[in-house]
Amino acid sequence: MILEEFDPGRAVIEPGMIHEKVEGFPKVAVSCFSHRLAESVVSAFPHREAGRIKGANGRKPVWAVEYKGLEIAFYRSSVGEPSCVGDFEDVIAQGAEALVLFGTCGVLDKNIEDCGIVIPGEAIRDEGTSYHYAPPSDKITVNKKYKEEFKEIIARRGISYTEGVTWTTDAFYRETPEKVARRRASGAVCVEMECAGMQALCDFRGVDFFQFFYAGDNLDGVEWDKRSLSNDARLDDKAKIALLALELAVKIEEMMK
Repeated sequence: MILEEFDPGRAVIEPGMIHEKVEGFPKVAVSCFSHRLAESVVSAFPHREAGRIKGANGRKPVWAVEYKGLEIAFYRSSVGEPSCVGDFEDVIAQGAEALVLFGTCGVLDKNIEDCGIVIPGEAIRDEGTSYHYAPPSDKITVNKKYKEEFKEIIARRGISYTEGVTWTTDAFYRETPEKVARRRASGAVCVEMECAGMQALCDFRGVDFFQFFYAGDNLDGVEWDKRSLSNDARLDDKAKIALLALELAVKIEEMMK
């Protein structure tokens, strides 16, 4: 089986061949997927361009955003695991040592409220990229650090959350009712496209990683319910969620000293 061919050896092309370390690059990074949300975060705080992500689709800036007296690297991740992993490989090569990643997920439990916070503890590996960074297994443990710190941050704001397994898949147009039922039976409470591979990457590179989601569309019903999946829906609420990621980044920065 091709996905059983994990090889931890040096690759033909390593990120350090494309990027050099950047002097003054922030150690802790925060990233989201929504271009509207990313724009709102960058525009809300003093910022400078700290680095760049390079790709065939163009270059994306990595901003050093000033928050509570600290500079935090902030960038918009590409949707889909291979591109998301490639983006952060570039960011690691430039100097990042930790990442807080947040974005929307589809819920497999209709009781999870729209824009509700979901904290995964495991990810089902229904994708391909993670198998190039970690030995084969059905699931990978995620959020090995900083979970309690994040819970304290959201508790201070009176925010409730759901914990559980996430289902990481490459094929969002192939989430059939039968697969949804099987994943729910495996403990999954949500579905997304990046978590398993991002955790595998960060384990492989020895970089700290924490990911949380805010609930978007609902797959727990006879018909699909889009809810607030749109980039422009409930943007004010999502901007407040972005502050949770920045707060955790500050905490990680303090703990790394």
